[in-house]
Amino acid sequence: MLLIDDLLLAPGKALLFVVEEIAKTADKELFDDEAVRQQLQLLYMHLETGRISEREFDEREQALVRRLEMIERRKTGSP
Repeated sequence: MLLIDDLLLAPGKALLFVVEEIAKTADKELFDDEAVRQQLQLLYMHLETGRISEREFDEREQALVRRLEMIERRKTGSP
């Protein structure tokens, strides 16, 4: 009976494993401060080369800085 139970539960366990792995990967990408820093660097380069306006730069920079602050708070456990 245990083998039948294992066979019946296998698809659910496999799905749960996949969902957990996707969640881990998404969490890692969302809270990767190095990726955000690279985006900031690219943003500065776009401003210097004239690819974006000062206004667009300011908006995007603020969003990235807020994201970095959120990541830092999460790492330190601060509210």
